[in-house]
Amino acid sequence: GNRSPAKVDLTVQRAKDEGNLPLVGSASPEEFISKLSKPRKVIILVMAGKPVDETIAKLSEYMEEGDIIVDGGNEWYLNSIRRSEELEPKGIHFIGMGISGGEEGARNGPSLMPGGPKEAYDQLEP
Repeated sequence: GNRSPAKVDLTVQRAKDEGNLPLVGSASPEEFISKLSKPRKVIILVMAGKPVDETIAKLSEYMEEGDIIVDGGNEWYLNSIRRSEELEPKGIHFIGMGISGGEEGARNGPSLMPGGPKEAYDQLEP
């Protein structure tokens, strides 16, 4: 589950206090996935490498065919290909997405560079 449940509760309360922002917290991967509408679209931003694999393993356990995982951690492309191939038997789409922009991106919007199955991208594009 979440390593900092108290921080989740604090963040949800802060969102409520700062204008009743639509933020919902979850205490476990199963609860998180169950709260999303289908097909689910999950963006993860975790440190590259083993933490990405661990996060995908935990989340995908509760995901279904047609769901999408987007890794926004600027991962090495061969790892993205491997992850896509590993999720394919479950019918879960994987998109690796580079994010660039630095300070200007923080102020004016980052450059998002997704790569993966067109079928999944079509569900995500603006």
